[in-house]
Amino acid sequence: MKAQASQETPLANPYDVALEAINLSDPRLYSQGSWQEYFRRVRDEDPVHYQKESAFGPFWSITRFDDIVAVDTNHQVFSSEPFIMIGDPSDDIPLENFISMDPPKHDQQRAAVQSVVAPRNLAAMESLIRQRIGSILDDLPEGETFDWVSHVSVELTSQMLATIFDFPYQDRHKLVYWSDMATDAPELSGGKTSKEERFNALQDMVTTFSGLWFEKAAARAAGASPSFDLISLLQADSNTSDMINSPAEFMGNLGLLIVGGNDTTRNSISGSVLAMNQFPEEFTKLKNNPELIPSMVSEIIRWQTPLSHMRRVAKQDYQLGGKTIRAGDKVVMWYISGNRDAQVIDNPDRVIIDRPNPRHHLSFGFGIHRCMGNRLGEMQLRITWEEILKRFSDIKLVGSPERVYSNFVHGYSSMNVQVTRI
Repeated sequence: MKAQASQETPLANPYDVALEAINLSDPRLYSQGSWQEYFRRVRDEDPVHYQKESAFGPFWSITRFDDIVAVDTNHQVFSSEPFIMIGDPSDDIPLENFISMDPPKHDQQRAAVQSVVAPRNLAAMESLIRQRIGSILDDLPEGETFDWVSHVSVELTSQMLATIFDFPYQDRHKLVYWSDMATDAPELSGGKTSKEERFNALQDMVTTFSGLWFEKAAARAAGASPSFDLISLLQADSNTSDMINSPAEFMGNLGLLIVGGNDTTRNSISGSVLAMNQFPEEFTKLKNNPELIPSMVSEIIRWQTPLSHMRRVAKQDYQLGGKTIRAGDKVVMWYISGNRDAQVIDNPDRVIIDRPNPRHHLSFGFGIHRCMGNRLGEMQLRITWEEILKRFSDIKLVGSPERVYSNFVHGYSSMNVQVTRI
């Protein structure tokens, strides 16, 4: 009830708030779409910003592009352990995963699953993605209002998650639900999911995937060739072959891989429709020049920034932006802010689909933790728009989208639209 009440409370003008009182971890900034002006003030006046009190404890906010890169590429000083969200997991739902690890363990566990998104496998997936998105788009009703998030964005990502996990296709929407539950805890992101619902959902995830793990192990023991999915890859690598015996790591890595496969693509697909409505001249440009789709994809991923932040912990005292970050301090890299830094990106609040060097953005991170599935996410968004342009002359937003209540996942819970076919 408290979270719901705070969500309904409108935010003040950021220039009416004392600078030291600006709390960039408040999920209302994102659910109300008010974050841009808050971050603009902090970037201009205090780009390495110390938050003394918050629901997540004290932390530093890193808000400029170059400072974020400096932190993200320095894992020797800034540790990913014990977690990469601004909050910490509760003791009754412990989570460990390779994005929240430092080398060498990070490198070993990431390497075990990296090959699922190797170029040859992406090429093999392309026709399947095209077939599935084509079928989804063909089924959309013309002249009727429907929710793009559930009908398109969630549907496509759930189908692809089922493919890369070799998960029962008829149960694929469980994967999206589990992804939401993995990130929506109040103590992690300011979300609204109750501890009981989240615990039950993650237990169901572990139980289901444990069953899949043992089924695949039994099939291999009987002489079957291993399939090329994430569970089989974990089983085949000596560094992760016994992960089933470490519940916190098993749950944490499954959650990580599901969230990574869900949120970036899902919210970029939704964000692209919003962008083409907010900047209709860019939609016209795209329809007249479909060869701009790859550039548009990178620009949307920058402009949307599907995951707002990642956090680190300083392992030693460090000077950044004239401030002294102390050993043990929590340091939050706000990708969502760095991607709007006018010192690095011209006219950053606009979508410009033929922008020079559009891949120069922070949405996938930098350094050893750079997003493993970035090429898969880009490919899904590219194919989606290639197929959209074959079918529709317009996708018109109806009303305002509903945004996710979270300081981590920057996305949409619903977005009503109407489509016009060519």
